[in-house]
Amino acid sequence: MFRTLRAARRLPRTPIANPTYRRSFASLKPPSAESPDFEKVTTLPNGVRVATEAMPGHFSGVGVYLDAGARYEDDSLRGVSHIVDRLAFKSTKQRTMESMYESIERLGGNVQCISSRESIMYQSAVFNHDVSTAMGLLAETILDPLITQEEVEQQLETAEYEIGEIWGKSELILPELLHGVAYHNNTLGNPLLCPKERLRVIDRSTIEKYRSIFYKPERIVVAFAGVQHQDAIKLVEQYFGGMKSTAQLASAAQSLPSSANPKQAPLPSSNPKTLLSKMPFLKNLSTTASPSASHAYPYLDPRNPYPNLTVPSLYTGGQTEVAPKYGPGENKELTHIYIAFETPGIVSKDIYALATLQTLLGGGGSFSAGGPGKGMYSRLYTNVLNQYGWIESCVAFHHSYNDSGMFGIAASCEKEASGAIADVVLREMANTFTSSGYNALQVSEVERAKNQLRSSLLMNLESRMIELEDLGKQVQCHGRKIGPAEMCKEIEKLTVHDLRRIAEKVFTGKVVNVGGGSGRPSVVVQGTEEAVNVIGSVDRRARKYGLGRKP
Repeated sequence: MFRTLRAARRLPRTPIANPTYRRSFASLKPPSAESPDFEKVTTLPNGVRVATEAMPGHFSGVGVYLDAGARYEDDSLRGVSHIVDRLAFKSTKQRTMESMYESIERLGGNVQCISSRESIMYQSAVFNHDVSTAMGLLAETILDPLITQEEVEQQLETAEYEIGEIWGKSELILPELLHGVAYHNNTLGNPLLCPKERLRVIDRSTIEKYRSIFYKPERIVVAFAGVQHQDAIKLVEQYFGGMKSTAQLASAAQSLPSSANPKQAPLPSSNPKTLLSKMPFLKNLSTTASPSASHAYPYLDPRNPYPNLTVPSLYTGGQTEVAPKYGPGENKELTHIYIAFETPGIVSKDIYALATLQTLLGGGGSFSAGGPGKGMYSRLYTNVLNQYGWIESCVAFHHSYNDSGMFGIAASCEKEASGAIADVVLREMANTFTSSGYNALQVSEVERAKNQLRSSLLMNLESRMIELEDLGKQVQCHGRKIGPAEMCKEIEKLTVHDLRRIAEKVFTGKVVNVGGGSGRPSVVVQGTEEAVNVIGSVDRRARKYGLGRKP
């Protein structure tokens, strides 16, 4: 053996003549001081805005975003947005409904229409070579729908079934009712779901009236993700360039002889009622609202033929109790409560602090499959779900709109513990702006929330549809795209003081938006009569913790 080892000789190394064969290591080019200008926005002569984000990839997104939705509906148009989004991609003046479906199936992409409180979105994600086809289909269903009475009746039947299903799911209907309480009888409090009694009166003419008000070029943003800007402009000019803006139509009307321009008769409008009485199953609910809730909004005046689209939202606050209506598989032994306060709108710089505060509070359900990234170190997990076994779920939420918003906590508990759930939620709200002590915000948890928020933001933008919707909605709200780098920079600048400041401003009712506001909490409680009586007035409970605006 030793003889063998002594005989072994080290093999000589042969130098490599060609240096290209040598192993090299990955290198990273440092980012330039100025990032490339991927996002561009152009306004066409008729007012249509074209926004592009030309990030390369195998798929592209194209979407059309209208300044429309539930907040703009007057009494004569209540619930129409819900029906309009269901009528998308049906028969048009060029093709039948079956032909439309076949064309969408051939694309093999993701095509959808969604209505919200401040927007109606027509979106599609397709292969790059199908962008023109997708744009044509979107334009066709937006500009040239046939809208037969038969189609309208079919969608009204479907909507009735949909409303019944949603009312059986607490996690879907309670946030909707919270909006009705927070913005009682105005704008953001208008129901997303079509009220049941309105299903009997909406017809083809109602849909056409809605379209005549909102489907105008100056209210349209066309967004493209993964498409070059000049190519996008050509497509939009091809399909939407023929639309006439309100100013162009008015100029053309003035140039006509007076005999050719007859005065239009006002459109009929039904008598206004309180909003909550129009929402299904809400006629007999116990509701308290601020005296300012009776404020007469001009867009609800039946003498006005068209709604006033510039009325700011008015936050009223209040409390509503809802009788349980259980769906299949839902726990019948739970009490649900939502408590929220008004926040600044989405255009405020405080939007980043609010998003970080929501991540810091976090929350979720009592059961979790575990694993990283579940927010198990968030405040509502460590201080609530891990401490009280009778709490089924507890989660922070934030709804943000152009001129207002809501921030709050939703919780569910066993009905025997209903008397304590409101105090648990209110205490966690108060702790967010405590300046000292064990419950005060710590640097470590704020930094963790900032990292979580940035990670979530960047991961979501990996989706073409989310990237597209983000682009379209930002151009609607801000007139430009705020890129992820700018967002991350704003998040990074946040401190404990910033989060404590915005938490105190929101939870003590000091937010003052354009429309004004009461500064009171908005509360929705769902449970048995006994549970509701035990909870009582959340407004009075909130004052014990220094929450809500002082009278």
